[in-house]
Order: sequence, then structure tokens, then C-alpha cells
Amino acid sequence: MAKIITGKSIAGAVRYNEQKVGAGKATLLDMKGFVKKGLSTAEKIRVFKDLQELNRRTKTNTVHISLNFSPKDKPDREKLLKIAADYMKGIGFEKQPYLLYRHFDAAHPHVHIVTTNIDENGKRIETHNLGRILSEKARREIEKRYQLIKAGEQKKEKIPLIRPLKQAHYGKTETKAAISNIVREVTRTYHFASLPELNAVLGLFRVNAYRGEPESDMHRNKGLVYTILDADGNRTGVPVKASSIYSGPTLARLEKQFEKGRVQRTPYRKDLKASIRETMGNSTSRDDLVEKLKSKGIRPVFRINAEGRLYGVTYVDHATRSVFNGSALGKELSANALAARFSPHSAEPENRENTSEKVLQPQVPESKITLNTFQGEDPTPYEFRQKKKRKRKKRHL
Repeated sequence: MAKIITGKSIAGAVRYNEQKVGAGKATLLDMKGFVKKGLSTAEKIRVFKDLQELNRRTKTNTVHISLNFSPKDKPDREKLLKIAADYMKGIGFEKQPYLLYRHFDAAHPHVHIVTTNIDENGKRIETHNLGRILSEKARREIEKRYQLIKAGEQKKEKIPLIRPLKQAHYGKTETKAAISNIVREVTRTYHFASLPELNAVLGLFRVNAYRGEPESDMHRNKGLVYTILDADGNRTGVPVKASSIYSGPTLARLEKQFEKGRVQRTPYRKDLKASIRETMGNSTSRDDLVEKLKSKGIRPVFRINAEGRLYGVTYVDHATRSVFNGSALGKELSANALAARFSPHSAEPENRENTSEKVLQPQVPESKITLNTFQGEDPTPYEFRQKKKRKRKKRHL
């Protein structure tokens, strides 16, 4: 599903997307037609402004496009680049410079494209009826070429909306309701292959799935409870039995989901690994790595013992809803590799599911990750939406 918005502020369109990147809610996929990479926001705007200066008569000179896919579509970075290039060619903008952003503030995959309709000769590219004629044709061809779910079929799908999630705070929210909401949505939308990987995501919302001590009856009987975590990552409050939650996220049911998650996350492994490796190579410290990954929508969750030793890391990719233990992505991204590169301490063996030592959750700000699907949501920023013209009432004489 494509949506085209024309406007008069290229600076506003670029800044909107760059702010999303800064907030960890989007990532820049491509700078098509830009000679230099790694430009600042102001420099990106200047590239478009230079073209717009060639035709000062045209005031509506900004084009902001959003391409939305079904939640069932799983386009990786390479496919999104090809789709964007084919779409721009289909609407006659293949020679125009454009910025391609992937947003992950919704459960369905979607990208934003920012460009200008003033070409290198100062000529204005016609945008009247662009969406109704050329865009629709390009969309249909792309859906067929890349075997995507058709827009018409998307509207007929009944996919439950997911509410924005907030961290659970003991004493501030009703415990069972807060835990149930978070557990249901996370288990329904994220792809994970083990209990520690599930806990990596739940921990971002201050919730933990707990099997009990290894020698306890609960552990032997494969019991499972969910608890709220305090600011230091300690379990607090009254635990909630997995069987009492509506979706029934018991250990037996989760173990079946682990197998599905292992398959569902596979298409994203290669791109995620490459992104983390590149970021790690440009990072000077572990904190620096965390901040840079955050801007890409990736959250590393570290497991640290009471002596401050790093013994595990799990990467949560909010863009694709996929979760990987560090060693599952490769030795170079494991806890040992991180400790050797950034920490003065040596790392301990990874993959320890149960430990009597304290597990420190990362200190994260109030999480408000919006997971709404495409239904009922307009991903175009409010300030760029076209205003509907009101019909003037005829005066009765």
C-alpha cells in the first residue's frame, strides 16, 4: 500500500525522519543519488535545496512517500532497496535523489521515501494524479514481482491491533493486568528460540519469566511464573502463574513457540549480524555500541554477574521483532568477543540459563514501543498530511 504526500517543506520531511532515527524508531537504509555518504541532517537537506533553487516558481516541491507491507510480508534490507528503486522508477522519479528510511514504530514493515519533484534541469516533475495512476500501476507490478500480499487482500485481513506497551512498575500498575498485557503482546509479535531470549525482550518492559531454582519442585514440574522487575533487575511483587494469563504462555506452549521462532527469525539473521558487526567496528566502548545500535532499533541486553563480569548478551531487533543470543549470530558477536573488545574483565561461558548470581537488566528509559498494525493507522506524520478541503455552504438569500 503506497501513500504519496506532496508538500512545501523538504526540511520538515527530512527532519521528521532523522528525528525518528535519533529516537531509535527508524533507520536510514539508502541515500540514492547522493555523492557523499554520512551527511548531517543539514547537508542532506542542502542536496534537495540545491535542486529546488533551480525552480523557485514551484512552491510545492517536496514529495514524502510511505510504502506499507502486510505483517505477513518479511522483506529484508536488500529487498526493500530493490522495491524502493523499482517504485521510484515506476512513478518516473528514478533519476531523483532520495532518502529511504525504514520505520519500526508499527508491527507491519513500512518505509518512508523523501525526495523532491524538481529535477537537475530545474524542471518540475508532474505530481497531479501521481498516486492514482502511476503509483497504483507500480504497486501492482511490485506486488507481483516480489510475491507480496496484495493491498486489496490486506484490507480483508483481520489482524488484532496491538496496544502501545509501557514498562510495568510494581505499586504503580495493577500487577496481573500489566504483566498479562506485556507477556501476551511480546509472545505474539517477537521471534525467539529460548527462555533467555524471551526474557531479553520482557526485561525491556521490566517483566521476567521465571522457572524457579533448578532443584525446586516448580522447576522439576516445568512450572513458570511471570514477575515484575525493579530498577535493578530484581524480581519483586507477587508472581503471576503462566496458566492464569489468557493466552496461556506456559513453558510447554513456549517450547513449541521456540521452534517456530527459530524458523521465523532466520531471514533476518544475516542483515542483523552485518549491522551489528559494522556498528561494533565503529564503536569505542560498550556504551557507545549500545547508543549506536539503539539508533538502528537494536537493543543489546547484557547478562552481568555480581562481580561485574559479562557472561551473556542477547540482541533484540525491534525492526524485525527477532531476538538472537550473541553466540547464535557468531563468535565475533558473543559475550566473550564483547568483553575482549570493550571490557577490562574476562568473559564467562555463555548460554547459562539458570544462575544464582545477580542478572543485571540494562537501565532503559520508560519504554513506549508502539506495535500497532497497519489497520487504522496512518504512518504519515501529521504535519505532512494533506488537509481535506471543506465544502463551502451556499448562502441562502
